[in-house]
Amino acid sequence: MALVLFLRGVNVGGHRTFRPSLLAQELREFGVVNIGAAGTLIVREPGSRAAFRAALATKLPFAAEIVVCEGRELLQFRSSDPFATAPTEPGLIRFVSIFARAGRAPAQLPFALPPEGEWLVRVLGARGRFVYGVYRRHMKTIGHLGRLDRIFGAAATTRNWNTLLSVCARLEAKDKIT
Repeated sequence: MALVLFLRGVNVGGHRTFRPSLLAQELREFGVVNIGAAGTLIVREPGSRAAFRAALATKLPFAAEIVVCEGRELLQFRSSDPFATAPTEPGLIRFVSIFARAGRAPAQLPFALPPEGEWLVRVLGARGRFVYGVYRRHMKTIGHLGRLDRIFGAAATTRNWNTLLSVCARLEAKDKIT
């Protein structure tokens, strides 16, 4: 099964910017497919993980934290329908944070950030390496999403649910995408 790579903290706020589509072209021997601009890549033919990581390191224009998961992990998570009971009011964005390894879940789920006043991020649940919830668009939201690392005790990177649905659709595509 393919690997899915999530580059952490790239193309955010003008820092560590690059074009993931060009990176995918440079790594086409591994069957790399780019999804969006946030550093989400599908690797259809990774071969040896060590060899792929070495090739990736030489092509990235900077050092980056990379969260790797098996495509099947993501497909299983999607099939669990994590947002079945999520609020759907206008202005709420569904998100998933993918952790480098499963972290420790807080004693009480769901919870909101900030804990007092109007919340910007509401964590609804956690399943293995995936934490999911909704957020409101606001300048301070990214800072609250960044707090999930400390709360769960592991490094994470966050993507919009729609991005992950796109990744799953590409993983399930029968024809090879180049």
